[in-house]
Amino acid sequence: MKGTYIGLEEALRLTLEHVTPLPYEDVSLVECVGRIAASDLDAMIDSPSTDTSRKDGYAVVSGDVAGATAIHPVRLQVLGVMAAGCEHDISLEPGTAVRVLTGARIPPGASAVVSDEFVRKGKGDILIENCAEPQNILPRGSDVRAGTGVLRKGQQISPIMAGLLAVAGHSRVPVFRNPLVGILGTGDEIFAPGQPLPEGKLYASNIISLAGWCMKYGMIPSLAIVRDDPSAIHDTLRQLAARSDAILTSGGAGMGDYDLVAHALGQLGWMEVFHRVRIGPGKTVGFGMLDRKPIFILPGGPPSNAMAFLQVALPGLLALSGHPEPRLPTIKARLGSPLTKGDPEWTDFFFGTLIFGDGLPEFRPQKKLSRLATIASATAIAWIPEGHDHLPEGAIIRVQMLD
Repeated sequence: MKGTYIGLEEALRLTLEHVTPLPYEDVSLVECVGRIAASDLDAMIDSPSTDTSRKDGYAVVSGDVAGATAIHPVRLQVLGVMAAGCEHDISLEPGTAVRVLTGARIPPGASAVVSDEFVRKGKGDILIENCAEPQNILPRGSDVRAGTGVLRKGQQISPIMAGLLAVAGHSRVPVFRNPLVGILGTGDEIFAPGQPLPEGKLYASNIISLAGWCMKYGMIPSLAIVRDDPSAIHDTLRQLAARSDAILTSGGAGMGDYDLVAHALGQLGWMEVFHRVRIGPGKTVGFGMLDRKPIFILPGGPPSNAMAFLQVALPGLLALSGHPEPRLPTIKARLGSPLTKGDPEWTDFFFGTLIFGDGLPEFRPQKKLSRLATIASATAIAWIPEGHDHLPEGAIIRVQMLD
């Protein structure tokens, strides 16, 4: 497909066909949050491990207090107190009760718990003014039961899920390894932030944004900048490939005199899969494999660089991390102003902001300008798909969420 434009869906299909998740690693429960599970996990234990009290109250034999009311209370002898985690047992007999605190083990012989608001306390005894409710007991295994599924392969692990895994008896979790992503910025005109900036030059903002996106998704970026020198680009790409799981290049994506990235990759023996996609902005995005590692060529203009990354490279990197649905999340929104494009065979993307109020949020597109400042405040992306040349104001569309 070298030198030809392909559609976005075909580009995504080809990318995902070539990318397989990285090997898994076992990490602690704290480290697993946000990661993708590499295998199913079942509960190793019952939790709670015994019947426990849901409330502060008194464990009783339910038959003893079946007819208790405030007018006709039932008197019971209190045998002692059990708190959460206590190791001793107090066995009930008819006519007795045990003080239990929330989370305490239900003592032998008890079948219900009367909460404190229905109890009048005496000296060594109590008056029960209401019937006891078995619902006040949390049965053994009611949270998780040994052998039942807790986590599924491909599931992203939330903080609450990490807690559930702890409850289920796990201390370490197999997750897909997050990739180390080499990010190469090319061009005589760019300098690393923090260096003195000569007149006519600019700081390398694209690689900072790309690294930020990688960090957002738990990936580890490694940055480099090289001049428009074929030998330097070749050597830096070789070095990045040796220590990275994937590579992003910024700039040098076209066919001009100084667009040297694809040529250097060719010398390194990469397999080009595609290098033109019918999307705007970002049409010169390319993808291929080098030593079984995915390489994404991104254009240098900030909006084109960002869109090519978000629409093509990010799904590939997420697939490398084990995500089963490696795309930006979408929601429904109402279009705040009409969108148009020139060629109906292309997919046009529009940065914009979402305004939330009653009903669906409103998507307000930003003007298409070739500068970073115009897209810095964007919170969502809308698009006109292939086969359409416009979307009217008020249309209900799906938009990609950036935040």
